[in-house]
Amino acid sequence: MIAYLAPEKFLPDLLEELKYVKSVHGNLVLTDGPLQNPVWAQNIWLDAEIIPFESITQAAKALKSRGKLWAPYTIENHRRAQLIQDQLPKLRPRVINFLDPLPENNLGAWMLLDKNTLLASPTTNSPFPLGEVQFNEDKKNPPSRAYLKLWELFTVYGIRPDKGQRVVDFGSCPGGWTWVLQTVGCEVVSIDRAPLEPHIAALPGVKFMKTNAFNVKPEDIGAIDWFFSDIICYPEKLLELVQNWQASGLCSNFVCTIKFQGKTDYETLKKFLALDNVRIQHLHHNKHEVTVWIKAPSSS
Repeated sequence: MIAYLAPEKFLPDLLEELKYVKSVHGNLVLTDGPLQNPVWAQNIWLDAEIIPFESITQAAKALKSRGKLWAPYTIENHRRAQLIQDQLPKLRPRVINFLDPLPENNLGAWMLLDKNTLLASPTTNSPFPLGEVQFNEDKKNPPSRAYLKLWELFTVYGIRPDKGQRVVDFGSCPGGWTWVLQTVGCEVVSIDRAPLEPHIAALPGVKFMKTNAFNVKPEDIGAIDWFFSDIICYPEKLLELVQNWQASGLCSNFVCTIKFQGKTDYETLKKFLALDNVRIQHLHHNKHEVTVWIKAPSSS
């Protein structure tokens, strides 16, 4: 069995995607069948098993016999779950710096289905407890917390431009993404109708254009290595913008945020998923939005 943990508030979105659903426990969906790759899964429990037990000590022994480090997911019987977790090897906080290597081993995860039944998986798809990525944040330089989405993408998924590459940042105000891109050595064309924060606009390698992103034609910018967008717009407008740049042949690598206005736009999300070389994921630092990346196979 495989279990998929939805981010808080996004269980309906995960259920919209998943097949072979067996049961639902809080935000955790237990499935039969092969591994799936849902957009809305925060953590995937790769070899989930139901384990009956009689005592707290027996539960802890069952977990320790299957793996070393475990992260608990609790929806009820919280005190009993804590007593079990207390008998397991201590799980230290996994807080990392931007672009640091990831912790070496992915964690196991477990929960109580009832007072005498565990659901446990010794392996998950993340080295962070329940897939919750935590950084030592920079509370001084970035003008908003939007920068954490790029930090997560660049650090956890290894998707990032190389030093010296030319990139465009659409919808850049107040400058969080432009700041990240500049810190990794990119030449940034930063575009928005509203200005950047002055300390971001003054950074070397940043060129600001005060205009509507949808009025900018690819030939106005010329060839770029990466297209970035955190624009607040309807998903279909973003899809149109991406496809225009793809058709121009002036860019092959894309990172953008699909921001949903009200209900999730599944129809447009499926159109994004149909693009070549695409991956879409709800990152831990996303809100009611998902991150899309398209990386050309031949690009560095």
